[in-house]
Amino acid sequence: MNDITEETYNNAAQKLIDLANTLSSDGHSPDVNEVADGLLAGAIHFWLYSRQPCGDAFCESCAPFSDPESRLAVLRELVDELSRDSEYFHSATDTPAGHA
Repeated sequence: MNDITEETYNNAAQKLIDLANTLSSDGHSPDVNEVADGLLAGAIHFWLYSRQPCGDAFCESCAPFSDPESRLAVLRELVDELSRDSEYFHSATDTPAGHA
């Protein structure tokens, strides 16, 4: 990722976090889960919009997004990667995997 791309990515992520904090603390949305779900729905909608193929069946840039199932597979991989990289993926209150 080049510096401009990384800055754009970080700015977008920070603005979404700021929006989430505003929406969840404004008194109109008491359920932080609903705020998070709504933001995720909007982010997925925009991500899918941004990955529409150009229409050229031989376009190499569009190949990973050439059909709905391909777009969904790429999205799932991205969600998995971003989730596992998040500082919130593991929590001290997680249910233990096993009991002794």
